[in-house]
Parts: sequence; structure tokens; C-alpha cells
Amino acid sequence: MLLGSHVSLKGKEMLRGSAQEAASYGANVFMVYTGAPQNTRRRSLDEFHIEEAHAYMKEVGIHALTVHAPYIVNLANTTKEGYHEFAVAFLQEEIKRAHALGARQVTLHPGAHVGAGVEAGLEQIIHGLNEVINPDLPVQIALETMAGKGTELGARFEELAYIIEGVDRSEYLSVTFDTCHVHDAGYDITGDFEGVLAEFDRIIGLDRIQVLHINDSYNPCGSHKDRHANIGLGQIGYPTLKQFVHDPRFKAIPKILETPWVSLSDENKVKLPPYKQEIAMLKAGEFNPNLLEDIRTELAL
Repeated sequence: MLLGSHVSLKGKEMLRGSAQEAASYGANVFMVYTGAPQNTRRRSLDEFHIEEAHAYMKEVGIHALTVHAPYIVNLANTTKEGYHEFAVAFLQEEIKRAHALGARQVTLHPGAHVGAGVEAGLEQIIHGLNEVINPDLPVQIALETMAGKGTELGARFEELAYIIEGVDRSEYLSVTFDTCHVHDAGYDITGDFEGVLAEFDRIIGLDRIQVLHINDSYNPCGSHKDRHANIGLGQIGYPTLKQFVHDPRFKAIPKILETPWVSLSDENKVKLPPYKQEIAMLKAGEFNPNLLEDIRTELAL
């Protein structure tokens, strides 16, 4: 089982520090952004301690890392002059950086059409991906399943299939299956787990799933809200998320938690990472009803 979480890149340790943080959670895989997801500022790769990070990963049994592209990249935008060229160029550089870090997958939000319409947005994404894909780099772009808030594209499996079918080198495309997003988009993974996966397989193919984001949802199925909840404390529920994590079809697929940090108390709003306890709970295969209390108790010490 490959199970981990999003971790930060910060300070002098950079990627080595990310691996150390992941190891402290009991993870054997992790996800990073190559810089702040809200802007284009990026540090030199010389500062990332890449060789030392991979040596440490091998030592502690971390098998892989994945990269998430920044939110500011919107390949679907057709309305802002010059933006598409910027998005393509920036994503090309992100893929180079991901390759340098040792990632095989770069998760990408497909984009939002911002009023231009679904067809125009999808065609713009296809155009952008055809420009971005670099056959010289063995990195796949993992299109993320989205919740469908606003004008987001990729909330329907058919939209992702349309993009994949339209891209010339589609072997460089995969899918990041986000449980919260799929649930919020209206697919009943709790009530019909196998039915949803069968639908995905028919429309796209289960073999395209190369990253799983394991998140519960605060909102009901079909809400199109995209608000992650801690494992077992939302509308999806622990049994379904455990089923994803332990499903033999996804054994070799990185499974990444992006669940919310927990406030120390109602009065103290200091946030604490939940990943150590959530990873342990998922590995154990049994729900911990005292999850939040355990997080607060251990991390407050």
C-alpha cells in the first residue's frame, strides 16, 4: 500500500525536509508543490537537496513522490489575452521541475472556462496540453477529477475522456481520482462504490488512475462545493475511504491525504496536521472515533 499526504517544501531542507515530514507521519509516499500554489515564485533546484532527499527516502522506505501543479494554471481560460501562453509556458517549467525532483506524476486541475462555455474550455485545455507535453520527459500529467464548483471542468468523467481523446500524445495523460471531488460532483461512491468505478472504467479506463486523493467531504453528494473533511468525519465515511485505500486494484497507486489541519481547541486556533493519525487509522482498517482528540493530545505535548 502506498499511503501518504501532502507535505510542505520549506526552509533550508526543502525536498529533504519534505521527506522527513512524510516519514514522521508514517507515510511511504508524499505529494509536494514545487513552490507556493498561488504564485509563480520558484526557488532554484540547486537548493532542493534532491540527492540527499532520495537517499533519505530509500533509507526510511518512502517509495515515491508526486507533484501538484499550482492553482494559478488554468489551461481552459480563453478570455484573458496572453494568459494561455503564460499558463502553457509555466506548466512546461513545472513538468521539468517535477522530473528533476523524481516525480512521475504531476496532478493538474483541468481548468475553468470562466464563462466561455464547456466546449470552448475543453478545446482550450486540449490545445494547451498538446503544447505542454514533452515526449523527452517521462512525466505524466494526471488530470484531477473536480467537484464542479463555478465553471470548473473535469467534474464529469465524460469531460476528462473528451480531453484525453483530443490530446495527440494521450499516453502522457493519467488521472488523479479525488474522492471528495467525485462525491461532490454527484457520483455516489458511498452507496455504489463498484458502480462508480465501473462507470469510470467504461468511460475512461481504471488504468488511467495513477494518483488517488483520499479525502472525506463536509457536503452531501452532488453539492459541487469541494470542502474536504477529515477521514471518517464527513459525508463519504470511513468504510468507503478504507475501501479505496485497501482495494487491490490500487495497491501500487500513490494515495495522498489532503485533509484539513485540526485546531488545538475551540479557543486556541493553532492548526495541527492530522496525517499521522489518519494514516495509522487507514492502515489499521478500523475507524478511530477519538481521532480529533488523539491528534490534539499528541501534538499538544
